[in-house]
Amino acid sequence: MKLFSLFKKTPTLAVHNGQFHADDIFASATLNILLKNNLRVIRTRDEALITKADYVVDVGGIHDEATNRFDHHQKGYAGFRDNGIPYAAFGLVWKKFGAQVCGSQEVADMIDERLVCAIDADDNGMSLIDLKGTISPRSLQSFLYAYRPTWKEDASMYDESFYMLVPLAQKFLMREIIQTKDFLEAKNAVEKAYQNSQDKQIIVLDSQYPFQDVLTSHSEPLYAVLQKKSNTDWVVEAVRTEPKSFKNRKDLPESWAGLRDKNFADVSGVPDAIFCHNGRWLAVAKTKEGALTLAQKALEDK
Repeated sequence: MKLFSLFKKTPTLAVHNGQFHADDIFASATLNILLKNNLRVIRTRDEALITKADYVVDVGGIHDEATNRFDHHQKGYAGFRDNGIPYAAFGLVWKKFGAQVCGSQEVADMIDERLVCAIDADDNGMSLIDLKGTISPRSLQSFLYAYRPTWKEDASMYDESFYMLVPLAQKFLMREIIQTKDFLEAKNAVEKAYQNSQDKQIIVLDSQYPFQDVLTSHSEPLYAVLQKKSNTDWVVEAVRTEPKSFKNRKDLPESWAGLRDKNFADVSGVPDAIFCHNGRWLAVAKTKEGALTLAQKALEDK
C-alpha cells in the first residue's frame, strides 16, 4: 500500500518584481483560474527562485511551453501571430492554457482576438490606435497603471497593487469568458433568424442578442426588431455599415429624431410609439406590432 501525503504542494508562479504591466497581471490571473486559486505568486528576479518555480511569467529569458516558461524578452522574442502581433507573457500563457481555461478553443481564440492581442501589442510597444488630436481613450491598461506608485509614493506599492490587481483581472477575465460564450451562442441564433426571415431587410429577433456582427456580414438587413430585457418595450435598431461603426446603413426618418411619447406617436403614425433617438439609430414602441410598423415605415421613408 502506498502512502500519499495529506498535503499537496502549492504550485509556485514566479513573475518579475518592480513595475508591473497588463500582460504579467493577466498571465497570472489566467494561471490562477487554471489552478483554481491554488497558486503561490512570488515577484522576484532571483534566478534561484525562478529556477525552482513551477511556472515563470515575463521573466527568466526563456520561452518553453513544455516547462511552463513564458518569457518574451529574449533575443528573437517568442513568436508572432498571423496578424503580426508579437506574443507577450499573457499571450504565451493563453496560447497554451486558454482553451483549457475556457472549455473551448473557439472561445479562447475569440478572447485572444478581443483582449489578449491588444494587451500583448501594448506590452511590445505596438500601437493599435490612430489618435485624432491630443485626446486619447483611457484603456484597460491605463486603469491598471493608475495603481502604480507615483514618484512621490513608496515603491512597495508595486507589490501591494500587483497582488490586489491579479484577482481583479481574474474576475474580469472570467466575465470575458462568459460574455464570449454567450456572444457565440447569440451569433448562431441571429444567423438562424436571418436565414429564416422572409424579409431580409427587417430581421425580427426573439431575444436581445448582440446582432451587429452577423447582420453587417449580410448585404440586405437594414433594421433589427427585438424586445428589451429591461422592460416589455420593443425596439427598432438600425444595422450599422460595420460592427464597430456608428454609421447606419439607413437612418430612421429625420422627422422622428428626438421625439417622445405623443409627439412621436403623432408624427410616426404609430399609436404606441415612445421614443426615437436623435442619432436616428433607435426607436422604441410598447408592442412588437408597433415596432414592426415603425421599421416598415422607416424602410419606406425616402
